[in-house]
Amino acid sequence: MIRVDRKELTRSEIVRVAANCFLNDGFTKTTVASMAKALNMSTGNMTFYFPTKEHMLAELVNMLCKYQSDLMVEEAKDGYSSITAICLELLTIASACEQDEVAKDFFLSAYRSELCMDLIRKNDKERAKEVFWEYCSDWTEEHFTQTAGLVSGIEYATLFITTESAGLELRVAGALRTILSIYNVPKEIRDEKIKKVLSMDYQKLGLDTLKKFREYVDQTTEQVLIDLLKRKK
Repeated sequence: MIRVDRKELTRSEIVRVAANCFLNDGFTKTTVASMAKALNMSTGNMTFYFPTKEHMLAELVNMLCKYQSDLMVEEAKDGYSSITAICLELLTIASACEQDEVAKDFFLSAYRSELCMDLIRKNDKERAKEVFWEYCSDWTEEHFTQTAGLVSGIEYATLFITTESAGLELRVAGALRTILSIYNVPKEIRDEKIKKVLSMDYQKLGLDTLKKFREYVDQTTEQVLIDLLKRKK
């Protein structure tokens, strides 16, 4: 007889609905009450699993970090270096934010959340240790940690657009030049990588990446539910 862990199943259903709402309607516009109604449960029951909407957002940010790592592996198979992949990632996110208000709301909400920023910085730090190690071989763990905090601030500033903001290409080029400099990447390599990514059709890549991430989230949350229903005790 199949026995389902009802608590884990409910938690996964909440994540699935929250992810769908955040990526299609927007994090800011989505309320706990509207999600509770979609799940046919009380808001009190939802907050038993996730104290705040921010905690649900953190689940989605975790998926984003995993998606980005998987994407880097795929891009390596296509001949992109890890540094190029890092540059392309920021460019496509910034491009997606300029073209899609929901995407902009999702990313800016994540960067404004202390809980989510901890996840973003941890992800940035671990990837930086792999990608930039040859240029930072004398760095300590603490040095990488502090730098990840600085880099996340640069990323946020790149995505946060005001009436005084520079255009996308200038904004991203400046951010990438600063980030790569921080990690001691030589100027000729910095210039080469930035020029390469800016020559791509980044508007199309931004929307394509956003679409694929939404599909990835749908598949991931659905698979979790399938696996739970198949689990036996």
